[in-house]
Amino acid sequence: MERTRARRLGQRCIILVVLFISFYSCRKEEQQVDTLETALIEEPEDVYEFGFNLNDYIVKRDTVKKGDSFGQILERNQLGYSEIFKIAERARDTFDIRKLQVGKPYTILCSNDSLQQPKCFIYQPNKTDYVVINFQDSIHAYTSSKPIKYVEREISGVITLNISEALSAQGKSIALAYKMADVYAWTIDFTRLQKNDKFKVIYTEKYIDDSIYAGIENIKAAFFEHNKQPFYAFEFETDSVKGIKDYFNDEAKNLRRAFLKAPVKFKRISSRYNLNRRIALYGNRVRPHKGTDFAAAIGTPIMATANGTVIASEKRGGNGNYVKIKHNSTYSTQYLHMSKRKSKVGDYVKQGDVIGWVGMTGNTSGPHVCYRFWKNGKQVDPFKQDLPDAEPISDSLKTKFLKYIQPIKQQLEAIEYIPIQQTETIENALSETLSTDTVANLE
Repeated sequence: MERTRARRLGQRCIILVVLFISFYSCRKEEQQVDTLETALIEEPEDVYEFGFNLNDYIVKRDTVKKGDSFGQILERNQLGYSEIFKIAERARDTFDIRKLQVGKPYTILCSNDSLQQPKCFIYQPNKTDYVVINFQDSIHAYTSSKPIKYVEREISGVITLNISEALSAQGKSIALAYKMADVYAWTIDFTRLQKNDKFKVIYTEKYIDDSIYAGIENIKAAFFEHNKQPFYAFEFETDSVKGIKDYFNDEAKNLRRAFLKAPVKFKRISSRYNLNRRIALYGNRVRPHKGTDFAAAIGTPIMATANGTVIASEKRGGNGNYVKIKHNSTYSTQYLHMSKRKSKVGDYVKQGDVIGWVGMTGNTSGPHVCYRFWKNGKQVDPFKQDLPDAEPISDSLKTKFLKYIQPIKQQLEAIEYIPIQQTETIENALSETLSTDTVANLE
């Protein structure tokens, strides 16, 4: 009897345990299902661009192709001709739809349904600015710009081969070398730097939407030790009304001359002024070269190297398209082989103004600008002339300038040089972590 009771009690315990486990398992499955359902119905995170929540639309992106027009683009996206005409008419006071450029990106926001009806057209003429033509309710158009963030950076280095190598070893763009060369154009010849020359730079990088690298904005200050001589450079605004800025050393002396050192920005001297040049093609006879050739890509802007009046603008013989500028009673300059001229006779141009574009017109074997320089009516080598300085800083601003640069100079002095043996290690590490855009993006 007792054994029977014990057996029945044991069976009941087993049944209770099985029921408990089954109940617990069901509850757990229900909780998992609830959790899964909750996860599935989570709202997607809002993504904003151009002031619109992109989650509310079907987003179509493309670039303007050759032969494309505003009407053709919208017609391809299921919009009727009469509606396109109405949109173009309303938008013309804000944006000329005929000015769409081949290769520029555009975005079409379409209804988030099976019809995918276009609701808004957004065109980007450059990385920063954009044009919105909104026709989802009433038709209206406006221009705007993406938010820009400026980040101050510091860099230092020691020259082993050249400035480009010293920068690329730290993952920095060669564009910074070009900007440094412009700052020191009349002070340091960057093609003849010495081993163990040193530099420190404080500069600003520009980012669009906080994340898209958009190049180097400016150099705030720099220090260069060249041939064991110190060279400071500080950017300073001399005219707040016109927004004129220039670079001065630590004694308030302008680093610039009355003439730019070169008529193009990204350049390479392919042939120098040489009265004794011999050319094999002409039987090794002496054929003097009275200009300085700056090799640059076709279409590169050519700048006036100083203020002056255009006295010639024409196409003639071996010179091709050229412009000549008279700066004063002493100096004149000439710019040859342009693809196209911008300035005409009688124009007054300022230093840095674009007067034409690099080409291959006239007698030339490659794209370049031949820069010729006259002093008292005689062609001379501009790099061997004792040219006048640019206008000095005014006495009223000098005190303000010296006070302004004090903390910046201390900041430069606090930057430590990266030892030469570390640059290779840095380069290897950066190559694994930095994107091509960050390392090599040029302005």
